[in-house]
Formats: sequence, C-alpha cells, structure tokens
Amino acid sequence: MSFFRNFATGFVHTSLYTMISKARIKWIKSLEMRKYRLQEKAFVAEGPKLVGELLPYSTPIYVAATRDWLNANSHLLRAVGEVDEVSQAELERASLLRTPQSVLAVMPIPERQFDVSSLQEKLVIALDGVQDPGNLGTILRIADWFGIHHVLCSEGTADIYNPKCVQSCMGALARVQVFYCDLPELLKQVGMPVFGTFLDGKDIYQEELSQHGIIVMGNEGNGISQPVAKLVNRRLYIPNYPKGSLTTESLNVAVATGIVCAEFRRR
Repeated sequence: MSFFRNFATGFVHTSLYTMISKARIKWIKSLEMRKYRLQEKAFVAEGPKLVGELLPYSTPIYVAATRDWLNANSHLLRAVGEVDEVSQAELERASLLRTPQSVLAVMPIPERQFDVSSLQEKLVIALDGVQDPGNLGTILRIADWFGIHHVLCSEGTADIYNPKCVQSCMGALARVQVFYCDLPELLKQVGMPVFGTFLDGKDIYQEELSQHGIIVMGNEGNGISQPVAKLVNRRLYIPNYPKGSLTTESLNVAVATGIVCAEFRRR
C-alpha cells in the first residue's frame, strides 16, 4: 500500500499495495556510495530506533515502512514527500542492511556553515584520518553522550553518511555537528589547547585538563599524522594496568576516545 500526500490539503491518499519500483530501489541502493550521496544530498537511515531519533530533527525525503511501524508513527510523517507501506520482503529488497527492521528513510544531508569562532571555550573532538565508519559512528555517539557538539574531521576521515557510520552513531548524527577541513590549517587558527594521545605522552590521570580545547584522535593504524602532531601542545598517554605490564599494543580509537572524553568531563 502506498501513501501520497497532498500538501495543499494535508490529505493522505491510500492506494492498493504495490511493490517498490526498480527505479526506487536503484536510487536507494545508489546512496550506499559517497558520490551519489553528495550528488543527491541525501543518505539512508534504517531501523525504528535510528529513524525515530532522526525524525524530530529532520524531514525525510522518502520513507518505506511496514504497516505496524506506520500505524505507530504516522504522527511523525506529516511533511514527508512520499511514504510507502511495504511488506518485510519488499523492505529487504530495498535495504542496505543484512537484517532490515520495519522502516527505511532517505534523509536530506543538512547544509551547515562552519565558523571557527564557534569553537571557542568549547571542548571539541578532531579526527585525523579515522577510516573505519564503525569507529567514526561510535565516536559521534561518545561525543553526543559527553555533550561535545563539534567534531572536526580531516579530509582523509571516513564519511559520516556512510551507512555503517549512520547505523552506529544513531541519533548523534542530528545533534553533533561534523565538519571536514584541512585539519593542520585549522589547528593553526584556533588559539586553543590542542590535546592528543601518544605513547610518550604524560599520564592523563595526572595531568591538568581544561574544559575547553581540541582533543585529536588519530588513524587506527598510524595514530596522529606528523603535520597534526606538530601542532599538539598537550601530549597525553592512557596508561595500562598494572603500569608497565605486558598488554595489547594499543586501544581501539573509539575506546580511547571514550576514555579521554570521560576523564575530561570527570574534572
């Protein structure tokens, strides 16, 4: 069953059930690729929890959902361009996930203007070449949890609208502002403390930490790049336990980000 909205009257017309067209499925599937997301200025969000968290902040371009989901959430879809009621089998044909869950929404990519002055007196995360979309999504959730509303990404960092990132960051995508930039050039301009984690840094639990500044987290394999490392003026280290014992070589970047942010906020 398909729903088509008349924006002049607000009336929703219900037609007999039809399958999602091949063209529609091709369009949804194309958004798995970054170049088409940029071209369409849209991304795909799936699942009742994720879509439910995004709807209060943004109006979907298109929604495909099961009857049960639509019955429970019709009040959230008043301004949507088009909504299709679909069977679970139809949802599986269109989905980018292995196990689709009730609803798929195509959301607009928001247009945001970046002003470096907006970072002053705030705690900010900067990501230097974080390449795994799952790690990136987890870091956005961490930022959201700890009230960090700005994340700066180097040009080599994964795309936040990658489906894996969208699914792992949940509603943080709506609340945390992410900006891609020439990270070394930006760090030269901010005039703020720049923190970073290094094996030769000082024990984070012993160092004085401020409630504003930029926390730089590096690439999964290579850490913080040399051009960015030169601009870090507060080098920190997360000690293992017990100190000096033989342990794993390093922490996952998202785990390390969570530890660092927790310590900053604990102060």
